[in-house]
Amino acid sequence: MIARYTRQRMGRLWDQQNRYRQWLKVELAVVAAMAELGLIPQQEAQEIARKADFDVDRIEAIERETRHDVIAFLTCVAEYVGDSARFVHLGLTSSDILDTSLALLLREAADILLDDLGDLLGVLKRRAHEHRDTVMIGRSHGVHAEPVTFGLKLALWHEEMGRNRDRLRRAREVISVGKISGAVGTYANVDPRVEGIACTRLQLKPAPISTQVIQRDRHAEYFSTLAIIACSIEKIATEIRHLQRTEVLEVEEYFAEGQKGSSAMPHKRNPIGTENVCGLARVVRSNALAAMENVALWHERDISHSSVERIIGPDSTILLDFMLHRLTKILDRLVVYGDRMQANLATTGGLFFSQRVLLALTERGLSRDQAYGLTQRHAMAVWDSGGSFKESLLSDPEITPHLSEDDLEELFDLGYYLKHVDTIFSKVFGDNEGN
Repeated sequence: MIARYTRQRMGRLWDQQNRYRQWLKVELAVVAAMAELGLIPQQEAQEIARKADFDVDRIEAIERETRHDVIAFLTCVAEYVGDSARFVHLGLTSSDILDTSLALLLREAADILLDDLGDLLGVLKRRAHEHRDTVMIGRSHGVHAEPVTFGLKLALWHEEMGRNRDRLRRAREVISVGKISGAVGTYANVDPRVEGIACTRLQLKPAPISTQVIQRDRHAEYFSTLAIIACSIEKIATEIRHLQRTEVLEVEEYFAEGQKGSSAMPHKRNPIGTENVCGLARVVRSNALAAMENVALWHERDISHSSVERIIGPDSTILLDFMLHRLTKILDRLVVYGDRMQANLATTGGLFFSQRVLLALTERGLSRDQAYGLTQRHAMAVWDSGGSFKESLLSDPEITPHLSEDDLEELFDLGYYLKHVDTIFSKVFGDNEGN
């Protein structure tokens, strides 16, 4: 599925044709900058801009001989340009082109991912409002705690993905930096003004200082941001997987007509989509570690980062694009079983009201230890033997002097736990959002 998906927008971003197209864009921006400064003839610059092109197969053929991709590229471009090619790559080093073009690619990848996040946020917002009042049990340590709504879960995920969108916008800004500073970053053979003009043309910021390369802490931040987004995707997917377990079955991934869950067991309907993105999150996280390992290079530069980035650049962005798209589709079509949520809510006989009972007893004059002991005694009896927590409390002469039947009826009000849902939604989505 992922292999098919790479033919889409993100996959095309990283194909060889587009990679070389970005190299040429940088080279032409430098040529135009040099001509603007009078460092090369305007006529030659115009000739280069008119003729410059490349052929991927030809570049690969030359590279088999030169064993240097940028030289192979420049040789191919020169075959198109002719004599004016002597003004291409003038005073530059390979990393001037490679790093600046990588910034262009990563920036565009971020734009695609930001679109994906926008789609996901839209679905989360819609479904959160749809299930604002769909009551379910909240769980801590996997054990029934107190009631929440499924809409609150979705609102929580929306808020987190909003933070991820902000993180990615910052990472996009951090990575949108170019350098045209020569072999060790000293501008020995290229005017510093060329860098400024070329980067402006490319809508990049010039690096304030560089070595032979743009410093890799920028890339580490970018790929770490992708990893954090992948973690959030896994968090949501893991919750859906837990809620789809047969014993819980409060939500379920959409199961299409004709779909098969197991080669051996015809009854199976497995959460394959969420399991899939959980696995892919591991890859995106491990790629972030590889990006961190790239920060420490020898002196003004070694080449150890290059091979890593040729893998993690396409892989992490393509994977995350796929993961966001898949999660959005899962959530859009997620089947929510409100009746099952109600049934699960009732399985403990009202034990989730225990904190209300504890607090009410302390308000009636008991010490916290006394109130806790009395409440827990009945809670554990119901936990072990079943029955109604309320009825168990009403049968205890140590409790009834403090809490009447009417008191307990009021305490066992489900609405008490949900009275601030609208306030939370207002904080997440803004006043009157979704109404």
